[in-house]
Amino acid sequence: MNQSLSVAPTVEEPTHENPAVTKQQEFVKQLTVLFLEMLLALPLGLLLAKFRSGGIAWIFGGIVAGTVVLQGCRIFYQYSPKPNRTARKVGMALVGLNVGASNGYSDIATVASNVPIFIFLTLFLLLCGSCIGYIYSRVSKTNLLTAMLATVPGGVGVMAAIAADYDRNVSLVALVQAIRVTSVVFLIPLIAKTSVGNYWNSPTLPVKNALLNFDPSQLGLLLLVLLITGLVVYFAILFKIPAGDFFGALLIGIGFNPLLHLLPFTGDIHFNPPQLINLLGQMLLGITIGEYWGDKATFGKKTIVYALMSVAMTLAAGAIAAILAMQLTSWDWLTCLLVTAPGGSAEMILVSLALHHNVEVVTTGHLVRLIAINSSLPLWIFLFRRLDSEVSKVETRHGASLQVKS
Repeated sequence: MNQSLSVAPTVEEPTHENPAVTKQQEFVKQLTVLFLEMLLALPLGLLLAKFRSGGIAWIFGGIVAGTVVLQGCRIFYQYSPKPNRTARKVGMALVGLNVGASNGYSDIATVASNVPIFIFLTLFLLLCGSCIGYIYSRVSKTNLLTAMLATVPGGVGVMAAIAADYDRNVSLVALVQAIRVTSVVFLIPLIAKTSVGNYWNSPTLPVKNALLNFDPSQLGLLLLVLLITGLVVYFAILFKIPAGDFFGALLIGIGFNPLLHLLPFTGDIHFNPPQLINLLGQMLLGITIGEYWGDKATFGKKTIVYALMSVAMTLAAGAIAAILAMQLTSWDWLTCLLVTAPGGSAEMILVSLALHHNVEVVTTGHLVRLIAINSSLPLWIFLFRRLDSEVSKVETRHGASLQVKS
């Protein structure tokens, strides 16, 4: 007797989550982390401003907030968010807009004759960075491309992203770059503060100036300039223009009022970015620096020592570049120091803005360097990858010859 067995159809359980839902959840988590960081950075910035720590107190507050929140997420919630690169881009754009509005086109044009000097100083720093990268590579037994990405004065996020693209040690690159940027951001304002004395101690948030001007015309212009800045920065990033986020916003800040005055129906209206723009930009810059500290993996003592050694050499190269600038120009030593500071371009421009100290010179110098570094990166990467492969071949041959002799 044949017995037919009927098997009920089964529905397979999905083994993978919906990618769209996963991305949405991750976005909400990142937004929550950023909100907590801003919430912590605000009172820290106010506290630092109260103790008259200078015009970039909000960056320092952001650094502490970014480090504390990311470490808190890892320790208490076993969640390790990556540094928010979008927040860095928004911060750079807001700072660029504020700096641009504080500089007129004529101010930037007056220092155009110094562009050859800026290029010379940039090439000097790049050459020093390459030598430091080679020394760091030999001492720490790290491949040349990783060492170069770790030591050349560039953005933390940019260099870490390139390291990821070429399958290099992202954590090591981010560690060395974070130490360099943090050292510059802390040391240069400290030197500036001791040199200019009470002039540095102006309140970060003057009571007379509101955070936001609620005049309808100013609010309308603010929305318009933010919309234009957003579009310009988007296309600058889309077409991979070097330092597009900062450079694009800076150009908008410089050109907005002159273009506004050309319109027949605007009258004598002059747009001034509210203090809130500067505050938010500074906090976002600081938060992203702090996030790289909070994101750090555990490193051995030797790794930390080698990283500090390379940063010390980079700072020394910046000091030598400042001495060269003093010999080649009529700038005072503080201007030379701000122009040649190895990294933290937006932060150094903010220091000069807080001091009202040759802002146009410092801005132009760092813009030239940002463009030069980002434009020449493909060439440097190609050269160091070739050197990496050649060194690997030599080491392989040397190892094979030793085996044959033994």
